[in-house]
Amino acid sequence: MRIIVDRDRCTGQAMCESIAADLFEVNDDGELELKASTVPDGRLGDVQEAVACCPNEALRLVP
Repeated sequence: MRIIVDRDRCTGQAMCESIAADLFEVNDDGELELKASTVPDGRLGDVQEAVACCPNEALRLVP
């Protein structure tokens, strides 16, 4: 599965980073950087939680 960020919706609140800091990082400019574009093996649950917790619905998963 791929992780997609809607940059128009993302406001850099870092909820995703707090759940999976090894996959998501908000840089000094407040922009989200994906450390992986696909979900690593064994991490689907964490990524699904990060997607669900995004207050702006800026994250989604696609096959």
